[in-house]
Amino acid sequence: MAGRTDKTISSSVKGTDAEKLGFIEEMTRNVDAVQERVLAEILGRNAESEYLKECGLAGSTDRAIFHAKVPMVTYEDVEPYIRRIAAGDGGSPILTGPEYPISEFFTSSGTSGGEPKLLPTVADEVDRRQLLQSLLMPVMKQYLPAGGQQETGTGKVLYFLFVQPETKTPGGLPARTFVTSLCKSQHFKNNASHTYTTSPVGTTLCQDAFQSMYAQILCGLCQRHAVSCLGAVFAAGLIRAIRFFQLNWEQLAADIETGVLTARVTDKSVREAVAGVLLRPDPDLAGIIRAECSKGDWAGIIKRIWPNAKYLSTIITGAMAQYVPTLNYYSGGGGGLPIVSTMYASSECHFGINLRPFCDPSEVSYTVMPNMAYFEFLPVDDDDGGNNGDSDSSHQQLVDLARLEMRREYELVVTTYSGLNRYRVGDVLRVTGFHNSAPRFRFVRRKNVVLSVDSDKTDEVELQRAVDHAAALLRPHGVFVVEYTSRVSTESIPGHYVIYWELLMNNKEMNGDVLDKCCLEMEEVLSSVYRRKRVVDSSIGPLEIRVIGSGTFEELMDYAVSRGTSMSQYKVPRCVTQSPHIIELLDSRIVSSHFSPMAPHWAPDLRSRDSQE
Repeated sequence: MAGRTDKTISSSVKGTDAEKLGFIEEMTRNVDAVQERVLAEILGRNAESEYLKECGLAGSTDRAIFHAKVPMVTYEDVEPYIRRIAAGDGGSPILTGPEYPISEFFTSSGTSGGEPKLLPTVADEVDRRQLLQSLLMPVMKQYLPAGGQQETGTGKVLYFLFVQPETKTPGGLPARTFVTSLCKSQHFKNNASHTYTTSPVGTTLCQDAFQSMYAQILCGLCQRHAVSCLGAVFAAGLIRAIRFFQLNWEQLAADIETGVLTARVTDKSVREAVAGVLLRPDPDLAGIIRAECSKGDWAGIIKRIWPNAKYLSTIITGAMAQYVPTLNYYSGGGGGLPIVSTMYASSECHFGINLRPFCDPSEVSYTVMPNMAYFEFLPVDDDDGGNNGDSDSSHQQLVDLARLEMRREYELVVTTYSGLNRYRVGDVLRVTGFHNSAPRFRFVRRKNVVLSVDSDKTDEVELQRAVDHAAALLRPHGVFVVEYTSRVSTESIPGHYVIYWELLMNNKEMNGDVLDKCCLEMEEVLSSVYRRKRVVDSSIGPLEIRVIGSGTFEELMDYAVSRGTSMSQYKVPRCVTQSPHIIELLDSRIVSSHFSPMAPHWAPDLRSRDSQE
């Protein structure tokens, strides 16, 4: 693979860090050999599974036979097997071998039917994920200033993590988010006890979002000079934390001044955890907080409150890229603090790491580590044009990791140790380069997803269904939806969905209350993940419908045609989040604006489909 490589990772580091960097080099020199070994290992340990037997593998670990006999699948294809495991099927091994039973399920984004996915995992998967995570800091240290806090080990991380309520399947297996599983693991608790983070474990494990956030910020303030990094899983979560600080700084300052935690925090474990940090009254620190926060100008507030912060750590690819300007505003400086996206992972498995962590957010790419799973790639048709429509892929051949082409886009397909075989993850990636023989990928988008504020993922089918349900409320009034599009608004915090409607009124007047109800009706139809984010996490604001003047969508088409689009092939874009000129046009034609009058219904329900019938 000569000529297809990045610079070699620095060999100037010593000890364990050098071993980790050497491991990266070893894994990326001949990815095809590593991938062949990984696939043989997966097929060998799961040879007795019902699924692989049905595919006709007969215990074979040969890659060519695997390619010929095992089909590419979606979640809907494997859901019947997953439901049987969740229900406690005591028969033969279903997805994995008898020595590697499914140990728990990670709950992922809602399917088109609105229910969360249950993604299987096995006990030793945690070792692979921890191995990948152990590579991050050795890579980071190559780019950090010599003698900095991160180099000496004195710096701490103010990283906002939150657990979600979990449940058990009818068969008794835990069903919870990956982050919840991580936070409750012994590995996480041991790391936290080593004081790498400002947040004691008790503050993270509290399921009350207000109390957990309040306590984590308070502990971060008490250790403000030790904080070298602030972060959250997604950029939206980090912004939500700063917004929470904006709303609650006066009470936080009062607690620090008196050395007494507010009575609003009632959780005993949280109070005990905070007591180990909020040791005594600190009127000087309270004064600094009041002086900075009372100015009314929150530009650069992160550096003003945490002066030794060197970077932000959060995911800012895909839909999260919309939050980069806001993070730059809050972190101050020329372009704000560097924003680092270290790792590419999902509930299915961990994929790769960013070997150039301090690159510009628009240039973030991840190098896939070939020992994590067996990776294949479905080429995205050139005529797909980045649209969200699904193209017919039945005739396309999957491409191995070692045979990808520069600048091509592919949909990720994985075979995992946890029993998912040739599973379409739904991520579209673009090859941006190579490290040794391992491709680097830029995350382009979630396939079919049009709207996302936090970790919600609303596709075009879900959006259409929500619009249809809401539009039905208009018909008794003789009013109809002529056309619509949508976007995510981050002008206010938290962000929210904006739906633009052009209505056929027939000279009728439309009651604003009815349109408010249309907003709520749309939310009731959206996925359970969206509704949980609205109701439990408060990380998504009320949905907004903006009624625009008659003829606006004709102007939209004229604009597209003037820029070279064929009129005969023009389709109204269902999402315009990344189109500032179109947004400006739509917003200049607003007749009225309406919001959901209340939060939609949400209740956790992870029962198997069989138990519901």
